[in-house]
Amino acid sequence: MIYLQLFITFFQIGLFGFGGGYGMLSLIQTETVVNHHWLTSPEFTNIVAISQMTPGPIGINSATYCGYAAVHNAGYTGMMAVLGSATATIALVLPSFVLMILISRMFMKYMDTPLVQSMFLGLRPAVVGLLAAAALMLMNEENFSLPSVNPWQFWISTALFVATFYGTKVLKINPIRMICWAGFAGLMLLY
Repeated sequence: MIYLQLFITFFQIGLFGFGGGYGMLSLIQTETVVNHHWLTSPEFTNIVAISQMTPGPIGINSATYCGYAAVHNAGYTGMMAVLGSATATIALVLPSFVLMILISRMFMKYMDTPLVQSMFLGLRPAVVGLLAAAALMLMNEENFSLPSVNPWQFWISTALFVATFYGTKVLKINPIRMICWAGFAGLMLLY
């Protein structure tokens, strides 16, 4: 049953998804696109874009949209797909909720110990690696095309990527504005 598979999959992602929502994206993509084939790569890319533009944490938004799309792609509609959204979202949040309740007191008590500080020292590079993996997984043919297939889309997509990176990193332009401008540029230039 797809709901049980959704729950188990997103529970595991929630349990092992260090680094917040962006760190979870590579795990979500691997599970939903590669392992279970619930979504296609372009569908997942669209979900990431929508998740970034809507209010709330990107990991939870992605789980909500992925749950809906997975159930919808399995042939269910309406409230059954909404139940898929709820299942994936609850499963993703549940491990963090339970762990935070259980360890909040102990964490505050032992936060400054060398053992805990060493664990965080090891987790930081892993989180950066998960973020980099999520970014690299989205740099695929569906998002950029190939110069030999569609050179116009490839070069425009590459230019938008560079401009957005430069605008947010160097010029410190608000990411929401960059998303809006990139969406407008995509409408004007690619179609």
